[in-house]
Amino acid sequence: MKLVNITDLKSVGHYDLAGSSPALRIYNENRRDPMGYNLEERHVWIEDGLKIVKMYFINGIPFTFDELPDGALYDKELVEIANKEDAWDMDELYAAYQYLMEEECHPMMFELELENPEILPVD
Repeated sequence: MKLVNITDLKSVGHYDLAGSSPALRIYNENRRDPMGYNLEERHVWIEDGLKIVKMYFINGIPFTFDELPDGALYDKELVEIANKEDAWDMDELYAAYQYLMEEECHPMMFELELENPEILPVD
């Protein structure tokens, strides 16, 4: 894992720097509320562009994804949406998972104050 200096996700509002952080592109500098955790979902490419998934993010860091049904790759609108997003590989997703677990900020594992908890996946 690449070491970079970024704002520590768990110290929201303190803006401390973390030393063992995920790669810089995992962190979203455009947080809306420095006191809360914002969830979002996007359709993105994974596995070297072989699959589109519905990925869930907490403050810009991916924490899980849902696979789409067969045939999703034939949906031109969905492909266009995914093409506008960054593609992710499994190493990046694993690094993000490790970071969220170490910081106790994985929204499916730890109780957090979420701005929009209705976005959490059901399963």
